Amino acid sequence: MEIRLPQLGEGADSGVVVNILVKVGEAVKKNQTLIELESGKAVAPIPSTEDGTVQEINVKQGDKVSVGQLIATLLSSGSAPTSQPQVAATQSFTSAPQQHSAPHAQPTFIPAALPASGGAYQYQSQSGFPPPASPSVRAMARDLGLDLSRVRGTESGGRIGLADLRNYVMQIQAMATANPSSAPQSQPQVAAPKSPSIDFSQWGAVTKKPLTGLRRAIAKQMNDSWSTIPHVTQFDEADVTAISQLRKKYLADYDKKGVSLTLTAIILKAVTVALKKYPSMNSSLDLEKDELVLKDYIHLGVAVDTEQGLIVPVIRNADQKSIFELAAEISQVAEKTRSRKISPDDLKGGTFTISNLGGIGGGHFTPIINKPEVAILGIGRGVPKAVVQNGKIEVRSMMPVCVSYDHRVVDGAEGARFTRAFIEALENISDSDIQLSNAATKPAAKILVAPKVQVKKAGKK
Repeated sequence: MEIRLPQLGEGADSGVVVNILVKVGEAVKKNQTLIELESGKAVAPIPSTEDGTVQEINVKQGDKVSVGQLIATLLSSGSAPTSQPQVAATQSFTSAPQQHSAPHAQPTFIPAALPASGGAYQYQSQSGFPPPASPSVRAMARDLGLDLSRVRGTESGGRIGLADLRNYVMQIQAMATANPSSAPQSQPQVAAPKSPSIDFSQWGAVTKKPLTGLRRAIAKQMNDSWSTIPHVTQFDEADVTAISQLRKKYLADYDKKGVSLTLTAIILKAVTVALKKYPSMNSSLDLEKDELVLKDYIHLGVAVDTEQGLIVPVIRNADQKSIFELAAEISQVAEKTRSRKISPDDLKGGTFTISNLGGIGGGHFTPIINKPEVAILGIGRGVPKAVVQNGKIEVRSMMPVCVSYDHRVVDGAEGARFTRAFIEALENISDSDIQLSNAATKPAAKILVAPKVQVKKAGKK
């Protein structure tokens, strides 16, 4: 039996092998994990599809593998090795050659049936992933030099099929024949040239390290966010003197419950208060539909520093949880993230992100918005400062607060008001918010119903 890499999810066609968990000659059960694969910011287990004995391992640690690629060969219990058909994930690879072998079928794709939008269509990704398409379609598009973001998918979920790709090519050909002057407008977009490679070894010794899949994913996401969102960053300071004292007061009580009371948990609670007051900070901009999507739910992304890079897992329904529940969930999620056991679903659906660098140090900085969100909160290290209060100079612990927001959605005045609302909520956290009670220590209820989403038209500028 041949075990091949199955489809990993939308926009994920490959990954890097980070762990091989079986050996040649080892007996494995169905659904037992064979390898662990890093794809984007998550590590996914790849299970065996059948019971059997490992006859051959066809990959090694560090290999980059694609959907449909052979991972391992198993020998069925009590049977000789046989040539089994490829798994369903690889069927998309075998379909393309069959289509090429029948050129006479091509005229069935009639240009008159093509969408009227023509080459003006442009796919708008809200998740940062490319348009959904099978690996065989992507390979064909690369061979032909076509930009899939300009092809309208007609299959389930907007997925681009082979017929869509052929229709697009025939449409370009029909437009060029009908009006040669319009042909350049219908041609695929050309990617911006990459920066030239420089031989730095000419000036001294260097060490070269290949970029990991996680680092490439971070670089792509940051570049996309910075180049497409007009950022504005609001700077301020919060007086966390009282909060620090309350934290010390209840630290031992939380420790007895096996939970670490961190400042991050208290910050998340204050953020939910401010987001409810200013819902535009908890929204997303849909340019394709000219809509601003206001979310009735609050799912907070918490940036976690790992050895491989920055990963942002999501704390769902944070506004419905106590500080105790938030502290417990943050600790669990951070541990899973650093051990790379976090699932891709745990990284999706965030509405607002918090990046707390206070434990490392530093003051104000400009956090980059986590697209498709419209705002992010950055926190620096709190330091003692001389502050004038009630006409007197006092030493207070002041914490840097930095809020970056999308200026297409949030005006400067609203950004400043949100920042002040967050600071006021944080400075007004009281004993009753932090102290333990029976209600506060109950596990958070699992949300089984999809949250409602409000949509309103965004004004054109």
